[in-house]
Amino acid sequence: MIIYGVYIVSKSGGLIFNLDNNVPRIEHEKTFTYPLDLVLDYDPKKVSVAFNRKDGIIVGHVLVAINGMTVNGATLEDGRDVKTLLESAENFPIDLKFSRPKMTTNEKIFLASMFYPLFAIASQLSPEPKSSGIELLEADTFTLHCFQTLTGVKFIIISETGLNGMDLLLRKVYELYSDYVLKNPFYSLEMPIRCELFDNKLQELLLQVEKTGINNIDK
Repeated sequence: MIIYGVYIVSKSGGLIFNLDNNVPRIEHEKTFTYPLDLVLDYDPKKVSVAFNRKDGIIVGHVLVAINGMTVNGATLEDGRDVKTLLESAENFPIDLKFSRPKMTTNEKIFLASMFYPLFAIASQLSPEPKSSGIELLEADTFTLHCFQTLTGVKFIIISETGLNGMDLLLRKVYELYSDYVLKNPFYSLEMPIRCELFDNKLQELLLQVEKTGINNIDK
């Protein structure tokens, strides 16, 4: 049982907490000949695939190493420019390693703000009044589970597909939030959650779930 992450979104749509729990690092390494048959975007912060795909390397994957040497932004660790290196035929064949990018905090905040209107739209599209909005979103590689409290705070868990009993886990996370965040005299509503005790208890809960299953979390 794998839980990839936990997110808490405030009633106004802001991300106030996130925890990356068990996100696998997927890497693909391949030897390329000249010219490179992937179109790359050379951003100063990262070099990523902008077009085409090859042997598991897809759009969005980030270049992390060239011939075993780490890529830092748009340069190698020895200071050489990645774009100049890859545009020169004399450097081929060349070994490139790509990885799925790790989301930054800003990207997570942006995605949380996007989920908020989607949740509201789903509620309005419902043929029944007072719909709760999105509770479950299934993809081929993950499942998103959402629980909204009466005050509008949303608890989101990203997990592997095919798990049952996630409602119980969401409510358990809500209990931890109520006990260790809301009862913290130094915490202000709608503000980012920075509570070490809550972090520790949540990680203990997720570890227990992955070892013994959801049905044993209260035991």
